[in-house]
Order: sequence, then structure tokens, then C-alpha cells
Amino acid sequence: MKFLLKWISLSFVILCFGISAQAQDKNFYIFLAFGQSNMEGAAKFEEQDMDVDPRFQVLQSIDCSGLDREKGNWYPAVPPLTRCHTGLTPVDYFGRTLVENLPDSIRIGVINVSVGGCRIELFEKDNYQSYVETAPDWLKNMVKEYDGNPYHHLVELAKTAQNEGVIKGILLHQGESNTGDKAWPQKVKGVYQNLLSDLGLASEEVPLLAGEMVSAAQGGKCASMNAIIATLPEVIPNAYVISSEDCEAVSDGLHFSAAGYRKLGRRYGAQMLSIIGN
Repeated sequence: MKFLLKWISLSFVILCFGISAQAQDKNFYIFLAFGQSNMEGAAKFEEQDMDVDPRFQVLQSIDCSGLDREKGNWYPAVPPLTRCHTGLTPVDYFGRTLVENLPDSIRIGVINVSVGGCRIELFEKDNYQSYVETAPDWLKNMVKEYDGNPYHHLVELAKTAQNEGVIKGILLHQGESNTGDKAWPQKVKGVYQNLLSDLGLASEEVPLLAGEMVSAAQGGKCASMNAIIATLPEVIPNAYVISSEDCEAVSDGLHFSAAGYRKLGRRYGAQMLSIIGN
């Protein structure tokens, strides 16, 4: 009898695993994105940005009644892709570049959890609370929209996405608030490794793409950070740096224009296409 019960239990587990595996579409490529304001999206999107191929989807990160979107549901990736009132982000044209160049059988899904003005410490799994406690109120209010823990929020959304597709990469644009911090690459490595561990991912299968700050030629106030970002592949072998050269910026010297985001996003996309061999 005990043997029969064990056999039935094992059969049930195998059956459930088979159902779960069948639900996951290997041709649905998922990409996680996180960072601060440039990844969140600081430029107003325009009419040309509203036409989106239905193969490009976004997993809504928070409830946005004004957009008729609910957290945890997939929607066509019409901006905004982060919170309810954010702007154009590199992720918009990253996704477009992939669907334009991959077979029609491939769908692209993105998840963007970003917080303007934050340091990389906000995404440290075990230390984020001490950072938030000393943060200004405006940042605390943005963090609250992610249930007080943006890292955990991203992981939970990613787990939801894994029921339907396969995580293929992680996009990062952050560093303005860590300008001059030579420990930044190691801090990013810690976040990256935690994401891999918590989501059961292999580093050789999930590259990290990190974008440069606004360049010195464009008046970038944090352009010196690009030298530190350039060392990231020395710390994370499967990391790639996305150049911001000639990506148009706005007058604050911190953020890209809509045209700049489009160009930078396409560069993220081109890099990912080269990695996956297309």
C-alpha cells in the first residue's frame, strides 16, 4: 500500500510538472529591466512611439487604472512601460528591435522595475532597507509603489513571467547616483547573482546588458561614470556595455531625449541579437 501511495504521489508530481512545462512557451523571450530614471523613462513619448507590434508585450508592474492595466497582466508594450506616468525608456526600442529582426514565431516580453534617482543599493536584496531608511521622501514614495521593495517586486513578477516564457536577459541602466563609486561593478554583480539564484537562471544563458550614462560630448554630468561601467565585463563575464555615444541628451545633462532613448534602445537590441546569434 505504501509503495502504491508513493507511486501515485510521484505520478501526480510528474503530471503537474508536465502541465507546467507545456504552459511555458519557449518562443516567448522575457527580459528584465531595472535601474534609475533613464531606465524608468524620462522623455515624453510621441505619436510614433504608440504603434507597437502585438508580439512585443509588457508585464504590468503596478496597477494603473488610468491605463486600464492591472499588475501581473500582459499588455501590448505601448508606453509607459514602467509606472503609470513615466516616459519613453530604452526598453521600448529594445523590444521593437528584437521583434523586427526575429522570426514571427518569437514573442518578446519585458518587465521594467526602475526608480528615478536611486542608487544601486536599492536593489541589494539584503541591504536595501538601510538605504531606503535614509532616502528622501520623494524616493520613498516611488519605492512604495513597488510594495516597498523593488528587488522583490521584480523577482515576483519574473516568477510570474516564467510560467509563460523563458528569461533570456537582464537590462540595466543605472549609475548616475553612484558616479565615482568604484565598487559599483561589484554591487551590480551582487544584484545580478541574486537574480540568477532567486529565479533559477544560469549566468551563461542570461547576459546582463548595461548602458552608459549620457556622454561627455552630449554634456553628460555623470559621463565620468562610463569608465567604471566599462569595467563591468571584467567582473561579470557575461556582461556587455551599451554605448551612449551620439545618443541625444536634454539640457539637464542627465537624461536622454526621446530620440536618444530610441537610439540607445536599438543598441541594447542589436547587442542582444548578436548574443543570441541573429
